[in-house]
Amino acid sequence: MKKIEKKYTEANECPITVFMTEIGGKWKPVIIWLLLLKEVMRFNELNKAINGISQKMLSQQLKDLEKKGLITRKSYPTIPPKVEYRLTNKGKSLKSLLTEIMQWTNKHMLRNGE
Repeated sequence: MKKIEKKYTEANECPITVFMTEIGGKWKPVIIWLLLLKEVMRFNELNKAINGISQKMLSQQLKDLEKKGLITRKSYPTIPPKVEYRLTNKGKSLKSLLTEIMQWTNKHMLRNGE
């Protein structure tokens, strides 16, 4: 394991705090994971795949991920409108991190009855 080179005196200086503020939360990691699995998804596909998210919240989360350069949005001039979302290279770079989080969770938090 790499040695942590800098001691952070305040939590808001810590890169983990920055990550959790920008990409953490209830919905963004799930959206990113789904796009890692399927590559391209439409708004309604994402909405159906994420239990408990409202359309308004999904729209806000997608806009924020797009603003951060993690996803792209492609709109087609059709009736009804067709919009597709996919990860950018920056978004795809989260794959190993999210995979490790999933593996850790499966090992340490999802043990049946423990």
